[in-house]
Amino acid sequence: MKKISIQLNSRYIRPSVITFLLLVIYSPTIWWMVDRWNAKDSYYSHGFLVPVVSLYVLWLKREKLFSIKPKPLVSGLWLLAAGLLIHMLSAFFRVYFTSAFSSLLVISGIILYFYGKEMFKECLFAIIFLVFMIPLPLVAIVGITFKMKIFAAYWANKIVNAIGIRAVLDGSVIKMRHTHVIVEDVCSGLRSLISLLALGTVIAYLSKLCRWKKAIVFLSAGVMAIVANVVRIVFMALTSEIYGAKFTEGFLHTLSGLLVFVVAFVGLMIVVKELE
Repeated sequence: MKKISIQLNSRYIRPSVITFLLLVIYSPTIWWMVDRWNAKDSYYSHGFLVPVVSLYVLWLKREKLFSIKPKPLVSGLWLLAAGLLIHMLSAFFRVYFTSAFSSLLVISGIILYFYGKEMFKECLFAIIFLVFMIPLPLVAIVGITFKMKIFAAYWANKIVNAIGIRAVLDGSVIKMRHTHVIVEDVCSGLRSLISLLALGTVIAYLSKLCRWKKAIVFLSAGVMAIVANVVRIVFMALTSEIYGAKFTEGFLHTLSGLLVFVVAFVGLMIVVKELE
């Protein structure tokens, strides 16, 4: 009985203590992520859900995980050391983005060192999925949103003209006869793109599809997000031209943003259904 107790302590208590210490060490990075998740017009408001989803995936595999016999790998310490080194350098220069990524190396190193390769393989998806909670640097977001809003405005302008309403594109502004629509950064579609890629990744992983079909589901999530956002801009442009610019403000603007996600999600589920 004493031997079993010692084994349990070795298997669960030590890793738990180390994990707690790492949470303390990474606390500035964690608060940075939380601050970015809570920021106004954040592109990562879904960040709180990402670790929950990762834990849920592990929960679904709990029987398999508990059945694995620990086969510690000393090489895990090298991965752990590399992650901590990157974190220390990142903390010194206050580059929280790289610090956040280093946490994935640290988690991987802990699992390999205490439990071995088989356990790491089973936990790999849950670890990689955490990437979706790490906010991109603001400089990168500015560059990406600019390109995405220009792309969305270009195609929305094309569609509006194809429908029969004369429109001229000036940068990210769609100018029509009676009004105009400005495609701002928040309307670039980046937020829905990141969220739907995360959702598509989970759906693909949990599905019983083969690997190449899972890849199609993942890519489809991105396509759906981009297409749905263009459709939203077209809808806002037509509504603004017909009913006036004030009609598109407030509730309708917020509702159209939610509909982008809903429409893209429905489209994604149709793709999954067709591939089964």
